[in-house]
Order: sequence, then structure tokens, then C-alpha cells
Amino acid sequence: MYGWTKEILPTEAAGPPHTLAVRSRHAPLCILCRGGRRLCGKAFCPIELKARALISNSGAVIRTELSGSSPPSVFVGRHGYPKVSIGPMVPPVYGDTSVMDIPESWLFESIPSIVNYRYSLVRGTVRVEVDAAKKGGSLVDSLQELSMGAVPADADVRFEKPPAMRISIDDNSQPFGPSAPLRQFSISSVKVDHRIEKAFYDGDLLAGDALYDLYRSGVEVSKLQRAFSMGVLGVQKNRRLVPTRWSITAVDSILSQRLIDELKGYETIDKYRVYFWRHQHNAFAALLIPRSWSFEWMEAWFPGTFWNQGGVDAAVEGDYEGYGGRKIYPGIGGCYFSCRLGLAEHLASIRRQATALVVREIFPQFPLPLGVWFVRENVRAMFREPHAEFEDLPSALGHLGSLLSVPIAKWVSKSVILRDLLLQRRINEYFGGGEP
Repeated sequence: MYGWTKEILPTEAAGPPHTLAVRSRHAPLCILCRGGRRLCGKAFCPIELKARALISNSGAVIRTELSGSSPPSVFVGRHGYPKVSIGPMVPPVYGDTSVMDIPESWLFESIPSIVNYRYSLVRGTVRVEVDAAKKGGSLVDSLQELSMGAVPADADVRFEKPPAMRISIDDNSQPFGPSAPLRQFSISSVKVDHRIEKAFYDGDLLAGDALYDLYRSGVEVSKLQRAFSMGVLGVQKNRRLVPTRWSITAVDSILSQRLIDELKGYETIDKYRVYFWRHQHNAFAALLIPRSWSFEWMEAWFPGTFWNQGGVDAAVEGDYEGYGGRKIYPGIGGCYFSCRLGLAEHLASIRRQATALVVREIFPQFPLPLGVWFVRENVRAMFREPHAEFEDLPSALGHLGSLLSVPIAKWVSKSVILRDLLLQRRINEYFGGGEP
């Protein structure tokens, strides 16, 4: 076992000796803390969380041959694009393993459980060109079939060497299990989702149209992201493998934009609405304003969180789009589109449009990034909760400020939407007008 990590793991979890490589951008603090002192202020030591999951599964997964039921799950890497690593993700167990790769079902799971799901899945990797999606081949064909799976499929994998035992703790570190170069891969008969299969065989259907049709038919977003990643959708001659991280953002972006295009035809809401939701050391809030569509997503990272390790105050950042949308990728990352999808779903469900500010506060106890699904599912949950309504902006802002830990003045100073509203209000009042 690597260095001090043996000190924070129980003997029964450690199993046989292994080399456990740990990479953390906060290495000096981690070495000083050694897991037990919680110097970072988190509810769980992120290294301990990942190490426990990795070591507890190591006896079953650190081997050159592995059999089990893939959730189903595939992975496409991004490093070296347009030549990327692809492969199946397989746990060392048989049965209904679907929960291991359906983020829609994770919202009320404990963080240790989510990390354990991810570290139970072993990735086999083979490097291929991204246009292999349209050229095919035995491995690509098998993975494309697996990506369309409706239920777990039994698989056998052989690796060139035992999967590597690595833990990464950084800004973009999401839980991913061990991986190794793939020597051989076979799956039993896959029960595919026939809705996705139909789109696969339609080589003239645009990818965006296919995604939206499948989404409207009830296919989960995570399954669409998996299929999109393996290049099973779109015009045949244009199909490409899409790195998993990119496909997640692309699907959130495409689906939310389709919904936005529709809701722009609806009337605006008639009152100010405030929504609030707190979960897993995060707070989410939304202010919906009776105006035509525009959107802003903002995050406040408190000192001790991954984006604000050495600060003394909450770091607030955000991105914005007006009625015409965005032309460049948001600096705040893919969570922008995950939030936008949850918001657009809600507005479409009530057949209204609005100007929307959605904010998230991340507290030091939140142990590690879990992926943009966490934003999407929490925003969805927030909009399922009752909301408060107000006749005017000051009342709505007052209530919003009472729910948040960051002072409302700081949100206003960073927010495009709030600054615009308050400035226009002052101009209207100066000329004798009323509410903007």
C-alpha cells in the first residue's frame, strides 16, 4: 500500500499488499492531515473515500481476467484525440448492476456508496481513431451494441496486465475505477433498447433530432449520453466516437436548447418565484423573473472546497446567456448545461418562459466532485419542491438572501441578470416608472 494511506484504512479493507498511487493537488495538506484530522474541513477525507472503495474491491478486480455483468457501461477517453481510448466497464459481480451507471438514481445515495459503485467498475482500454464509429470492427461493434443495452449484460474481459491502482484528487476528479489495456472482450447476447436501436439503423437521422426524439420517448439522459459517446446516432457518414466527458455536456446542451426553443413560444410567468433545495453539503436556489428567456448559472465555492482551497471568503463565479443563447463554451464548465437542462424541463412542464438565475453554494464538508449529473439531478429535485411567489423584485431578493449563506449583495455584484434588473429599476424609478 502506498505511504500513509495504510494508516487510514481498516485491516480487513486492505487485503493483500498493493501499490496505491495517490495524486493530489493539495499534497502537502493531505500528508500533514493523513486523513484522520480533517484539516480540509470535509465530512469525509476524499483520499480515504476513494482508497477504501479501491482497496475493498482490489481482490476481485486487480487481476488479468474478470467476468461480470456490465450495467451496461462503456467509456471513451479524451486524451490524444482524435485517437482515443475506448472500452467496456465491467464489475466483478453478476446480476442487476444497473445502479452502478445510472446517475439519475444516485441523488439520495450516500457519497461513499456512489464512490464504491464507480470503483467497482473496471475499464478495459484500446486506442482507436474516432471515425471507427462508422467503420466498425469487432470491438467497436460490441461496444456500440453494449451502449444501446437496456439491462446489464454478462461480459468477460482479459487485460494485458492487472488494472492500475491510482487515486486522483483534483478539481475535475470524478470517481472512476481502475483500468488496464484490453486484450480480449466478449459479451453475451445484449438486450438492446429498441428505441435507440431504431435510431442506430436510421443513417439519415440527425443526431440532435435522434436525441430529442429518444428523450421525448422517455430514454434517460445518462443512456443517451452513453449511446452518443459510442457514435450510434446521427447521419452515418458523420458518426464519430465522442469522449465521455464531452458527450455528457453535448447531450445536456442539445436537449436543453431544444426545450428552450419550444418554451420561447410560451407566455412568461406572472410573478417572481424563488425555489430552494439543500443536499449533501450543497445549497441550490433559483429566482425566476417574469421576463422572456435568459439564464445565468452561478456557483459559490467556500474556503476549503476544491476551487477555493486557500481562500478566506466564498469565491463566486458564473456564466450567462441572453435570449439569443451562447456562442462560446461557458468558463464555469459543463455544469452550466446540466443546470440549464433541469431548468428548461421545469419551464416546459409549466408551459411558461422566464428569466432565470440559478445559484449553488458548495460548503467545505462536500468531499469531492461527483460529476455534472449531481447538478442536473439536484436542480430537478429543487424544481419539484414548493416555491415562494412575490409581486416585486425587492421582496423576492430579500427572501432569496434569507436562504443563502453568501450575502445577496455579493451575488448582485457578480450577476449579469441582477445588475441589469436593478440598474433598469433605478432608471425607471428616476423617470417615474414602476417595476421593470
